[in-house]
Amino acid sequence: MHNDSPKRFDRIVAIFIQLQSKRVIRAQELAERFEVSLRTIYRDIRTLEASGVPIYSEAGVGYSLIDGYRLPPVTYTQEEAASFVAAEKLMQKFTDKIMQQHFSSAMYKLRAALRANDKDWVSTIESQVIMRPMQKKFNENAPNALATLFESIARKTQLDLLYTSMDADIAVKRTIEPVGVFHQNNFWYVIAYCHLRKDYRQFRIDRIEKIKHVDLPFERQHQPLDFYLQPKEEKPKVKVTIAVDTDVAKYLKWERSYYGFVAEEIMDDKVVMTFQVQDLENDFARWFMMFGDKAKIIEPQKLKSRVQELLTCNLQNIQS
Repeated sequence: MHNDSPKRFDRIVAIFIQLQSKRVIRAQELAERFEVSLRTIYRDIRTLEASGVPIYSEAGVGYSLIDGYRLPPVTYTQEEAASFVAAEKLMQKFTDKIMQQHFSSAMYKLRAALRANDKDWVSTIESQVIMRPMQKKFNENAPNALATLFESIARKTQLDLLYTSMDADIAVKRTIEPVGVFHQNNFWYVIAYCHLRKDYRQFRIDRIEKIKHVDLPFERQHQPLDFYLQPKEEKPKVKVTIAVDTDVAKYLKWERSYYGFVAEEIMDDKVVMTFQVQDLENDFARWFMMFGDKAKIIEPQKLKSRVQELLTCNLQNIQS
């Protein structure tokens, strides 16, 4: 019990900080974050209450601090201060200009709370970290789309867009109710209810050419973002087995999961990989061609035939 005391003290302090950072927090959230049981969280909450912290609890809802109760911010550790640098660099790469400005302003306030030595620590790291964006994340005509979407989600007000879909030549006006934003495969997306289509749609943010607030509240009650990201109808999958040269296989580890990778087995100078593939003829076949000279298709025959078709088309294009 004695050895656990410092760890428990740190956890109780962290729980108190969590209570200050959110209006309401559930015991289950705290238990998952600190990897302890609900009973442990209940005991820690009672400890805070016994120390004079006014905590309001409601069954089935969660815990919150009584309005107006605050303590001065705690001192940041050097490791926490270093994480601010990483966060700021990521904000510079992945977010729009307005959000970058807001975060930079917040960083000045965070630095003000640091001790002199920690400020030097942060400055040293900051000058040695560079994030180089690979491509544009936002349309130049709507450079602050992400910040506008965040505000709309928080205020629950509609937005007007001029949006160019992948298969369209011109931008179309859409009035949407944004549900949530997510980042995937180097692009930002928003899930929203589209009044034009009368259904939920996914919009890639760099295809938004114009965005503005509409002084109208949401007309619908929306589910959490995770609900709309779950696949509604999963296509049947095809088992694929390929044998890849070992000197090439190591370079596929970072992207093979996108194509349904399941398992691998080393056999002599080959790595035999197994996949469960949804889009065999396009996604997987075209990906395989990138390293096909260093690999062999074991199954299915359909994949072999498709790759042969693509190679024939390539050869015809080269010779024409």
